[in-house]
Amino acid sequence: MSSAADQQTAGRGGAVPLAMGEPERAAAVWPGSPSPLGAAFRTGPGGEQGTNFALWAAGAEAVELCLFDDADDADHTGGADGAEGPGSNGSVPDGSPVPGGSGGGRERRLPLTDRTDGIWHGFVPGVRPGQRYGYRVHGPWDPWTGARWNPAKLLLDPYARAVDGDWAAAGLAPELYGHVRDWPDQRAADTVRDERDSAPYVPKGVVVHDEAPGDVWLDDRRPKTPWRDSVIYELHVRGFTMRHPGIPPRLRGTYAGLGHPAATEYLRGLGVTAVELLPVHAFAHEDHLLRRGLRNYWGYNSIGYFAPHPGYARAPGAGREVREFKEMVRALHAAGIEVILDVVYNHTAESGELGPTLSLKGIDNPGYYRLAPDARHYTDYTGCGNTLDVTRPQVIRLITDSLRYWVTEMGVDGFRFDLAATLARSHPDVDMLSPFLAVIAQDPVLRRVKLIAEPWDVGAGGYQTGAFPPLWAEWNDRFRDAVRDFWRGALPDMRDLGYRLTGSSDLFEANGRGPYASVNFVTAHDGFTLRDLVSYERKHNEGNGEGNRDGSDDNRSWNCGAEGGSDDPEVTALRRRQSRNMLATLLLATGVPMLVAGDEFGRTQGGNNNAYCQDNEVGWVDWDLLADPLWRPLHTFTARLVALRRRHPVLRRRAFFTGERTADGLRDLAWFTAAGAEMTPDDWYAPAHCVGAYLSGRGITGRDARGRRIEDDSLFAVWHAGADPVAFLLPGAPWAGGYEPLVDTGYEDGVPPSGPPLPAGAPVQVAGRTVLVLRALDARGE
Repeated sequence: MSSAADQQTAGRGGAVPLAMGEPERAAAVWPGSPSPLGAAFRTGPGGEQGTNFALWAAGAEAVELCLFDDADDADHTGGADGAEGPGSNGSVPDGSPVPGGSGGGRERRLPLTDRTDGIWHGFVPGVRPGQRYGYRVHGPWDPWTGARWNPAKLLLDPYARAVDGDWAAAGLAPELYGHVRDWPDQRAADTVRDERDSAPYVPKGVVVHDEAPGDVWLDDRRPKTPWRDSVIYELHVRGFTMRHPGIPPRLRGTYAGLGHPAATEYLRGLGVTAVELLPVHAFAHEDHLLRRGLRNYWGYNSIGYFAPHPGYARAPGAGREVREFKEMVRALHAAGIEVILDVVYNHTAESGELGPTLSLKGIDNPGYYRLAPDARHYTDYTGCGNTLDVTRPQVIRLITDSLRYWVTEMGVDGFRFDLAATLARSHPDVDMLSPFLAVIAQDPVLRRVKLIAEPWDVGAGGYQTGAFPPLWAEWNDRFRDAVRDFWRGALPDMRDLGYRLTGSSDLFEANGRGPYASVNFVTAHDGFTLRDLVSYERKHNEGNGEGNRDGSDDNRSWNCGAEGGSDDPEVTALRRRQSRNMLATLLLATGVPMLVAGDEFGRTQGGNNNAYCQDNEVGWVDWDLLADPLWRPLHTFTARLVALRRRHPVLRRRAFFTGERTADGLRDLAWFTAAGAEMTPDDWYAPAHCVGAYLSGRGITGRDARGRRIEDDSLFAVWHAGADPVAFLLPGAPWAGGYEPLVDTGYEDGVPPSGPPLPAGAPVQVAGRTVLVLRALDARGE
């Protein structure tokens, strides 16, 4: 190994490409085609079957395709300890086998000599599905200009349809870094090129044959649930299935487990219409977690945008996880459930200049990433070390090709974009006319699926809730905060709650969107579970190994009188009641509700509000709670509220309330104080713990599929967050002739006792901390 000074000097002058082998052997690779990108099994020009390989690497000087034989035939000797040997410096004859590779296998290198518009391509006869492969890309080593080519590093094809191997099988070995990771002077470490072969530690891409649509999708029917009818259920493939007693043990933690009848029937019984899956793109684990004996559980560390994460497959390898994922989607569709993917196109697992070289960094670092003005470092709007440069055509193509693939080939129905504000950045500000958003808006495939933005990132000006254009829905954190504050008695006045309960017109109406643009939630994967939200006032993330420094301190939670677990029956009863109150508020509000797996029966993470590395009982759903007599009624309650929402279109409006009078002389929405008076501007600006709303079933705008006017029962709802009971004066004529109680969160299952209708114009006793839902009756009691 040369000195740092030698490396830096050589780097500034560029590096001579490593030997590519004998020219006469180049005939092993035919010219092929630059399209499609990735590895495509097909019939060649002479009728021979083989695979076309295409890789965008415009700045590279040369590209080698590396094919790996089966592991059983391998001699694992190359490059593991950094000693000179075959593959340690890349100087091997074209087509010669080189020992090494994750999971073993002998390596054969073939140069791709044909290049079109920055794409290196070639057709290799005889290469069939199941073939494992990677790339070595040659070019200058000059970190000061962003050039980090290093052919000693095997690179994953960003278009690989499947990935064979696990990044954490041996931890993140130092060989995985393009620079000398453990260089004594860490200030200069990223400038010193590491010459050791990384192939023994790198998962390989796998050639996959895209099946004809009829092979898997012949009997598939996409649910195509309208936004207004959607109820989203956020879950983790592994965490949802790992402890489910109805799923066979061999299928737990897998795509097949989520597609098992025990899972789909549960989801259907709950009444949700879509699952939003935490990331299922192939991802890597961070070195700092592996060193602490942990793993990245959530998966927000993508490295393969076309490949299903192999760790969730029943029998990973040879691309089998691709079909398993498709079968899972088909099973969910058969149950009437859409599949939405949480996708991470804002950054990759390669982190910053001190991170590993796994794929894009070694293929064309300045062509894929946003670099800082000095180019040695990265612009980081994500908090994860790097940011993909979505202003560049090749990056936009990578993302949109990936999205279309998951829709057309894998059958998914929509996407939730992690840190979506990053994707809308130009240079450097967030721009809602950005190239990425413009491409999505005109794409004939993508503009027809559900698009959900997490409308912020960590950069300056990154908070963009309410700013995304039509076609997009957004995670509404303003809803989360207002609902939490209301039920813990921290709202300064009632204005914010009023907007949030009615679809957040102040955020989404100005650019022509409807209430569906607001994806309402009280909890999500990051943060407290619902049960922890009412059980902890402080995060308890010690198990993450970061001294409890990670995770948000802004939880807006209330522990109901005791921190953490409690045997006090009054405390535990109040916690269940508060859980019902927040679920009822979520499911009664206008917009698209999102539930989190397990919240409906009291899942807890022990106060950990950042369980991203807890691939264990902390992060997994505890299905034993469904048999717990204290928590099972919450599941029954949730299912009843979802069913109530489905029955009443007044709760699923396509347009915002106007407050204007309808044909019957009543407004489509009217707000009331506990005294039975309609709220005035002064009431909205005053602190309060109790509010009522009349939702007119005759004031619904829009028509059904046959053009008929939509009518429904009128409902009256009371949200009372105060500790003491209140006598709420129910509106009399002309609003109603009486009221039938439908929901009362004072009861464990939410079912109020039967009895005669409540008289209009008379007070009803509302217990402290209660949501009450009534059906308005006319003078005849109908």
